[in-house]
Amino acid sequence: MPRHLAAVRPHKVAVLALEPVVGFDMTIPSTVLGAATRADGTELYDVRVCGLDREPIRVSAGFQMIPDHGPEALADADTVIIPGTYIPQPRHEGTLPKALAEALATIRPGTRIASICTGAFVLAAAGYLDGRPATTHWKRVDLFRELYPQVDLREEQLFIDDGDIVTSAGLAAGVDMCLHLIRRDFGSDIANRAARSCVVPPWRDGGQSQYIEHVVPDEGSDGTAPTRAWALQHLDQELSLQTLADHARMSVRTFSRRFKAEAGQSPGTWLLQQRVRHACHLLETTDLSVDRVAEAAGLGTAASMRHHLRSELGVSPLAYRKTFRAG
Repeated sequence: MPRHLAAVRPHKVAVLALEPVVGFDMTIPSTVLGAATRADGTELYDVRVCGLDREPIRVSAGFQMIPDHGPEALADADTVIIPGTYIPQPRHEGTLPKALAEALATIRPGTRIASICTGAFVLAAAGYLDGRPATTHWKRVDLFRELYPQVDLREEQLFIDDGDIVTSAGLAAGVDMCLHLIRRDFGSDIANRAARSCVVPPWRDGGQSQYIEHVVPDEGSDGTAPTRAWALQHLDQELSLQTLADHARMSVRTFSRRFKAEAGQSPGTWLLQQRVRHACHLLETTDLSVDRVAEAAGLGTAASMRHHLRSELGVSPLAYRKTFRAG
């Protein structure tokens, strides 16, 4: 939806519940997007849960729900979200039931389409993900690859924004994705306010790999979390791997191994991500020059920051500021 229309009417979101739908996933868009409001309380999203008809829909948690809307809600939606589902054809055969195919065909060209968890199986079966990056629940990646080898599956990520197609990993990653959509549509201040309302972090560090069984770290007070928290307060300084390891009182080798296990990323990748994220926050919320923002975020020169923003986000610092300050 063009940004100027956001001031005229709420962004319309259709949540297509396909039985047996994952109940937690189904409630995420209404809860998180519904918490996105302007300072005066104006709601920014009109979220409508719909089914292939208006009959009761089985929920995997052991109850039924009755949608307020039928498939007609898809036709005028600005964003369509498909929550996790156990629907058999996309999940096991790589096909779409006729009624579902017909419903998806009513979505207008240019509509943003997103999935939570195994909702990605539906998008893949519909052909939306062919040749594109996507993610889904890490427990389902082998089956997904078997059914949809044409999709560039990236199971290590919590969500992937590929423009008009956005996919998220399992369950709570749908919260991360919805907060990202708010941030993309209306800026970080509104997304942060929605996160506070939902009592969730506005952004989770690392990727889905930190939750896969073989990389979940042991609990303990000797982890890298205190050093990560310290680093976030000193992004304007030079933070070498040795400096971080010294703060954690570990050897560089041990620190690197523990960091990757706990954060799902190497220290260097994580640190660059935090610097870029902090630079974006400063571009959105301050009038600092690009040079000052680069210095405060620890990205060195304005030229270096332009390189990293283009690499990470595909835009220049000034274009980013113009987009999100306007929101």
